[in-house]
Amino acid sequence: MKEILDAIQSPDSTSADFAALPLPESYRAITVHKDETEMFAGLSTRDKDPRKSIHLDDVPVPELGPGEALVAVMASSVNYNSVWTSIFEPVSTFSFLERYGRLSDLSKRHDLPYHVIGSDLAGVVLRTGPGVNSWKPGDEVVAHCLSVELESSDGHNDTMLDPEQRIWGFETNFGGLAEIALVKSNQLMPKPDHLSWEEAAAPGLVNSTAYRQLVSRNGAGMKQGDNVLIWGASGGLGSYATQFALAGGANPVCVVSSEQKADICRSMGAEAIIDRNAEGYRFWKDESTQDPKEWKRFGKRIREFTGGEDIDIVFEHPGRETFGASVYVTRKGGTITTCASTSGYMHEYDNRYLWMSLKRIIGSHFANYREAWEANRLVAKGKIHPTLSKVYSLEETGQAAYDVHRNLHQGKVGVLTLAPREGLGVRDEEKRAQHIDAINRFRNV
Repeated sequence: MKEILDAIQSPDSTSADFAALPLPESYRAITVHKDETEMFAGLSTRDKDPRKSIHLDDVPVPELGPGEALVAVMASSVNYNSVWTSIFEPVSTFSFLERYGRLSDLSKRHDLPYHVIGSDLAGVVLRTGPGVNSWKPGDEVVAHCLSVELESSDGHNDTMLDPEQRIWGFETNFGGLAEIALVKSNQLMPKPDHLSWEEAAAPGLVNSTAYRQLVSRNGAGMKQGDNVLIWGASGGLGSYATQFALAGGANPVCVVSSEQKADICRSMGAEAIIDRNAEGYRFWKDESTQDPKEWKRFGKRIREFTGGEDIDIVFEHPGRETFGASVYVTRKGGTITTCASTSGYMHEYDNRYLWMSLKRIIGSHFANYREAWEANRLVAKGKIHPTLSKVYSLEETGQAAYDVHRNLHQGKVGVLTLAPREGLGVRDEEKRAQHIDAINRFRNV
């Protein structure tokens, strides 16, 4: 790995130099183990501790197949799917790997007693397999996490509809929380040249997810002037939705849970902010009964920010805890886009407010390659910025996942993999200087 790192850090390395580098037999990777999937049996979700299930192992370098690339990973990040993987909820990810392993002789590689996790990376291409023409060794890249086979016609209008669509590093093996990752070549995108490795690794999954859910015509199709309710507006996903709303001429109504998080939203340019804890919103009377009076109080508060207008689009991801309120406050003919459901998957809402007011609920899941490319292009242009708040070493990934699980973080948390320290990998210092305050926005709180 030292030779690989030296080549990456040398300004004189060529593509031929990278192609000539010998690959190591093994690399360090963050894993969960198949024989530990029952370790949290009987515990509540909150009491399951990722620090106990996440391991740092030496694992063999996987075989490179057609249409694939091996990437030296300089930095990665922790997403909520890494938390789900580490606590084996809602199901063990080994069921995904087993199912994928039955697809073909090549996919059998993924069905292992360990799972290398992680759905983001920034790094350098080391090798490409047969049929890869657009990328070469030495290219500096980021990766989006959509893995598709595209042998069915279903996926050729929107690749997210491919029956064999999977999330890399969650439903496949050889993910990005490692020194080397295996990806399909159509997951690769150019690394934004004004960002460090850890900054470039942070947006991937959440930025693309927010783009499809809010901006794309496959999601809400946001337009100028729309009132957009954004739950968790300073968090890993919501912080990108807030930026897209502001950049697209919409009016974000940002819901947060503390004054510190409200300050972050203000620093992004948002003005309409609701601190749900300070204002005491409790949408459930108990575990089985919602409180419509709280929906009405919430809707009244929103209209104070919008000049009396109701919400056009709700950017939903908490799920069960907030969904009834989300459906209620949406205007007639409005849209609720939903993903993730971090507070619970079994949503409940009063259907009268949906059907009689002609509202729409749109399910949204990650993004197709085009959407991910457009979202990354906006980062590269300095229109959307990373929301990186803290960076951990590879050895500290368990703690990073714990912090995300307990919502102790702001924005995104990064992980250095091969990069020996923060701040490396910047190629355009002039562009960086133009955006440095926005790049560091989440680091300064």
